[in-house]
Amino acid sequence: MISQVMPSRINTTRRLRQWDIESIDRQPRVKKIFTRVRGTRFPVKLLRYWFMQQLIVAESARLGRPLRICEIGVDRGQMIQFAQDAGFSGVARWDAIDVKPDPELAELGYDNIIEANVEDAKFHLANSYDVVIALHLLEHLRQPEALVGKVAEALEPGGILIGGYPVTPEIFAPFWEKRLRANAAPFRHVSAFSPTRTVAMATSNGLTVDFLSGAFFMRHTGNPLENYSLWLRLNLALGSAFPAVGGELYWSMRKAERRILLDAKQLNSARPIKPVKSRPSPVMVAP
Repeated sequence: MISQVMPSRINTTRRLRQWDIESIDRQPRVKKIFTRVRGTRFPVKLLRYWFMQQLIVAESARLGRPLRICEIGVDRGQMIQFAQDAGFSGVARWDAIDVKPDPELAELGYDNIIEANVEDAKFHLANSYDVVIALHLLEHLRQPEALVGKVAEALEPGGILIGGYPVTPEIFAPFWEKRLRANAAPFRHVSAFSPTRTVAMATSNGLTVDFLSGAFFMRHTGNPLENYSLWLRLNLALGSAFPAVGGELYWSMRKAERRILLDAKQLNSARPIKPVKSRPSPVMVAP
């Protein structure tokens, strides 16, 4: 049984300090999509793609090879464009899954573009992946745990599911979810998440949360402060220290590595070890 343990905030803060934040300043295509962020260098809104990018880069470095990636819910392809413009090229395969794929996605470098409804009971991932991205997707699903379970089955041993969504303190999450569902319109939010629910969702599907951080304390898109990397660093520091109130929550859920175990039949058929006979030591008799 996997215990429900929150990742160390100290380790999270250390990783955030080491990650390259300048890549957010090198995003002309993604900034063009979001009109209000065009005039700022370090818009907080782009942190969602930055978190995914850094987790992907770290996984590529860990494995020492290009990654097989699947992105579920791709919108206009902001994630792959962010990765490309950040200079990441360690991709062996990048598949896209969306309920209604935009025709322009075909020009962005995806290997496969699959039209599918992930809430359909028959939905499954046909291939295995090192990384699956579910960025700002699960809050749109009424049964997000079910999709996490299907993704877990398709992950390679040691693979990760990464994503993020708006965060709510645990004490308020059930009330907020009821309110969301009572007023839900198509494609709007219907599920509420806290750090506690995030860890429980991973654990119930055989995964372990190995990274979890809030993103910001204050976001006002277009604010002149968003021209300064220090402002972004301050938001990241506060978000990692208080993830339950950090605006949005970003995380990585890891599948266990494959373990080689011998079953009972293999153990019984194993060659027995012959005992070594020891010779009696000579007995010295006193005269």
